[in-house]
Amino acid sequence: MILFANFLAAVARILHILLTLYIWVLLARVILSWIQVPSLYQLKVILYKLTEPVLSPIRRFVPPYRFGGLDISPIIAFLIILFLDSFIVRSLSQIAYQMMGSTTRYF
Repeated sequence: MILFANFLAAVARILHILLTLYIWVLLARVILSWIQVPSLYQLKVILYKLTEPVLSPIRRFVPPYRFGGLDISPIIAFLIILFLDSFIVRSLSQIAYQMMGSTTRYF
């Protein structure tokens, strides 16, 4: 049982790190969309390919033309990621530490 609890704790930590990294990738894409630097074009392409699979389904429900051309899909993606981090990661962490009988939590 302790192995499964440690496994859940490790999955929670890795998932937290991945979600945090994805938030930074989204933030970098938003910032680079505001500035035009030709030498950063390749970075923009990479960030676009990493973030577009998440942002395009959100744009189907909230198209930019409804907000005067303002694309709020990154804001919605931030909120979804924060919800997933708060709900799933904390739940996994709490389950793992309850299984171990510990009262300390890292998330």
